[in-house]
Amino acid sequence: MDPVTSASSPATSGAGATAPIASRFADTGVVRLHYLTAGQGDPVLLLHGYAQTSHMWRPLIPTLAKTHTVIAPDLRGFGESGKPDGGYDKKTMAQDVHALVKSLGLQRVGVAGHDIGLMVAYAYAAQYPAEVERIALMDAFLPGVGDWTKVWLLRDLWHFHFYGKTPLALVEGRERIYLEHFWNDFAADPARSVAEADRQRYAAAYAQPGAMKAGFEVFRAFEQDARDFAGFARTRLTMPMLVLTGEKASGEFLIAQGRLVAEQVEGVVIAGSGHWLMDEAPAQVIPKLVDFFQR
Repeated sequence: MDPVTSASSPATSGAGATAPIASRFADTGVVRLHYLTAGQGDPVLLLHGYAQTSHMWRPLIPTLAKTHTVIAPDLRGFGESGKPDGGYDKKTMAQDVHALVKSLGLQRVGVAGHDIGLMVAYAYAAQYPAEVERIALMDAFLPGVGDWTKVWLLRDLWHFHFYGKTPLALVEGRERIYLEHFWNDFAADPARSVAEADRQRYAAAYAQPGAMKAGFEVFRAFEQDARDFAGFARTRLTMPMLVLTGEKASGEFLIAQGRLVAEQVEGVVIAGSGHWLMDEAPAQVIPKLVDFFQR
């Protein structure tokens, strides 16, 4: 399970300092995971969401890496990580990330997750509470917690049931058209959402063999996630939790869900932002995350 460095690139923070971001791979024994890493200090895991990859965290990594070891994996099925046929329930995906953490010799971590990544982050903290210092959840929802079927992100139910042979055939070669629905319709303003260069990068990543199928399986697993999370929620998390949501997206809903599953919850609604917090409102989001993990 030894990680192997494949590449390294400098990233510049707002203060002008540079932090090398290494691109590495680790074989967890179940799935091969790609991850970005930088910095030194107490470790923080960053877990990306759907329609993106670990690349989404690059605006945050240089600043956070000044005081922390940052690990941002591509989740099972995404980016450069392995794409097995199954295992896309968030409990299993969290176990993948835990195996990565253990392969790096780390004992306790901070965890942040956006979108699907927040579900994996919660499943991580619920399964390994003694190993999580603090947790940040960013704009989406927790299946199976409270009145979760009425969340803003569920207003378009079609894409959560869009999987199988025919949907895969329809999307093949048209991955960007499909992904534009998320980047545009979940943003406060499509023109100020995910940048064009990043859209090209993500569309290419999701066009890889097995990638769209993996993404569909993440949605297919929501019913299992709801059963798992309802069970997890019976034991409230005790570590500090930060919940960041977009004013034009999930609003207060995820904050209310956080208070159902955790005892220490700070909720912040990011003014003017839609779902893509890191892309739409980095000037608000990055300082809040850095402050939270430095406390």
